[in-house]
Amino acid sequence: MSYSSYTTDKASPFTRAVVSAVRKLYPENLADKSFDNTGLLLEAPFDPIRRQMNSVLLTIDLTKAVADEAIDRKDCVVVAYHPIIFRGLKSLTLADTQQQSLLRLALEGISVYCPHTAVDAAPGGLGDWLADIVTGKLSEPEPETHTAGAEAASLENQADDSTTAASKGSPNESKGSSSTEPFVDANSSNEALRPPLPQRPFLQRQYSKPTYPSHSKPADNDLVPSKANHSRTAIHPSSWSSAPQGSGMGRLVTFSDPQPLTHLIERIARGVGSPKGFPVAIPQSRSVEDIIIRSVAICAGSGASVLRDVDADLYFTGELSHHEALAATEKGRCVVTLFHSNSERGFLHGVLRQKLTVELKKEWERVRKEEQQRVEKEGEDMEGFEDALEDDTVEVDVSERDRDPFGIVILQGSEVEGIAVKGKDEDEMESNGGN
Repeated sequence: MSYSSYTTDKASPFTRAVVSAVRKLYPENLADKSFDNTGLLLEAPFDPIRRQMNSVLLTIDLTKAVADEAIDRKDCVVVAYHPIIFRGLKSLTLADTQQQSLLRLALEGISVYCPHTAVDAAPGGLGDWLADIVTGKLSEPEPETHTAGAEAASLENQADDSTTAASKGSPNESKGSSSTEPFVDANSSNEALRPPLPQRPFLQRQYSKPTYPSHSKPADNDLVPSKANHSRTAIHPSSWSSAPQGSGMGRLVTFSDPQPLTHLIERIARGVGSPKGFPVAIPQSRSVEDIIIRSVAICAGSGASVLRDVDADLYFTGELSHHEALAATEKGRCVVTLFHSNSERGFLHGVLRQKLTVELKKEWERVRKEEQQRVEKEGEDMEGFEDALEDDTVEVDVSERDRDPFGIVILQGSEVEGIAVKGKDEDEMESNGGN
């Protein structure tokens, strides 16, 4: 066999190394095969003359934007956590956006591997990463906290009054005028051609662009992992006979010393990239500052099937439906959700990138030696192939374009943007006039 035929029926040697490295870290037998589709979902033919870089791009979702990024970077493999192919395909056409991405990647010689629930179930995987967040310790002391209580209603009433007053102001005022569209540049040359807008007081409020958690500054996450104050088990242990100890879907954390819910909310915020906000559901008869948590049931992504009927004080997951969250709070439980993929993306930055880099360097060295020995033994033509096997570089990066579909839009220019959760000492100082 010559290497001219190698381009038509095999993937690149580096792709083989990537697949082997990911499988060693997260064996496919750990995945939930009842619904999941894990593994090498796109195996691109190798062209030694037009080969890709020895680089891997990590992403949660393989969108068109991420496909563009991989093509621009000339990556060899995209490791996409969510499978881009879930069900059987009867055709591959450019009319389907996901199939379009796959076809474009194949044309460029880029393969796609999707580990999904194998990562969830593995020891040290996504489930344990989320458990590390809720059990972590902040570098500074965690103060006792409480919400502002009745102060919130008073401030909101003030905001409503100020908004109403602004709506009655002079139509010629540049600030607060209801005839000014807040989303259009007032200095635009086309603005003079626009007819006056009708009175719409709510337009006095401007909103930010959607904001997303940031994982670009790992130093901002000052959580220190701690194993001394809790026990941890898999909610649904793996049925694979060779599964490593601790494998399984979901994690149930039980604290030796019950934790204030406010402390857990702070840890979660720090651990997942400090989002501007995320949903928290509590029983209607309770207050956030008064809730103590003894146990947390955890599942990345959509957690309903894993967390169903689990006896825990808090459900921590990517998303639950309205009715699932309502059912939990009616039973006295609390729920924290992050939007689906925000419960997963930080793992790529905080864990997977480093682990895969270490494992991939070992696997690439092994594959290179095997290929070189085979070529020498079989006396094959190495033309156009030497560079691929001599290149010992390995690069693993996280996509800069991958993000959850949902962002948080923040109200701006309002008297009330939110009620801070303050420490008791701060509240006492305010009641004493700051003395």
